[in-house]
Amino acid sequence: MSPLDLKTWMQPHLDRVENTLSEGIEAHSPAALGEAMRYAVLDGGKRLRPLLVLATAEAVGGASNGPSALNAACAIELIHAYSLVHDDMPCMDNDVLRRGKPTVHVQFGEAQALLAGDALQTLAFEMLTPQDASVSAAEQAACVGLLARASGYQGMAGGQAIDLASVGQRLTEDQLRQMHRLKTGALLLCSVQMGAACVPGVSAPVQEALTRFGEALGLAFQVVDDVLDVTADSATLGKTAGKDEAADKPTYVALMGLDAAKAYADSLAAQAMQALADTGLPEARLAALRALTAMVITRNN
Repeated sequence: MSPLDLKTWMQPHLDRVENTLSEGIEAHSPAALGEAMRYAVLDGGKRLRPLLVLATAEAVGGASNGPSALNAACAIELIHAYSLVHDDMPCMDNDVLRRGKPTVHVQFGEAQALLAGDALQTLAFEMLTPQDASVSAAEQAACVGLLARASGYQGMAGGQAIDLASVGQRLTEDQLRQMHRLKTGALLLCSVQMGAACVPGVSAPVQEALTRFGEALGLAFQVVDDVLDVTADSATLGKTAGKDEAADKPTYVALMGLDAAKAYADSLAAQAMQALADTGLPEARLAALRALTAMVITRNN
């Protein structure tokens, strides 16, 4: 079996996601709010979360170009984008650079940025609940529940709260893992879970193995992020390098050192790959998920 060409696999998926997001956010909205929303979402980012939704749907035998998986892919990207808009604001991380351009509050002002984030969040759930009967009520309900839990106080928002409360503190490895499991890992895990939820009839053992995959991948992503914060420059990252150390935030590099953090990321990637094997799904259908895992570990931004 020839290896998957990830770029060739990704491009049509990325195009569909970009087109759907662009069509879903009208530029002509009250007081130019749509302009700020489009600035936050379009033409930037790795789109890892929507790609995970679509790759998982394919892995379990579904159609990644169907409305259910595509809507879920776009919804989770909207939630991710809203979280970045709010995280970058002065009351949180106070960052001025995101995806290689000024952050939304720098470009549009703090009030407009706050509203843009709010509107992106609600648009995500609107996309999950189309009114044209193209997605079954059961699939809509499953995805809405998964995304709400992953983005709320039991997930991403809760993790951000821990992150803000932990500045200047030295967390244990268990505490750091829990923070990142919520702040970053919850949405990545949700991407995998929603991809499976978009395809009826996925067995419990397959879902359990995919959950283990998503958990390991989510943590690996954050460990690599911590490494890149101290090894890459701002131009490469597309965001401010070294900001975690400057803000005295707890990171895996601060906790265990650079080399050990790199080794831990590799170990988590191996766990993710093993979990994929444990699904028992055909290797050809798992190829995209394996390639995305490798991309997470080897990326430079």
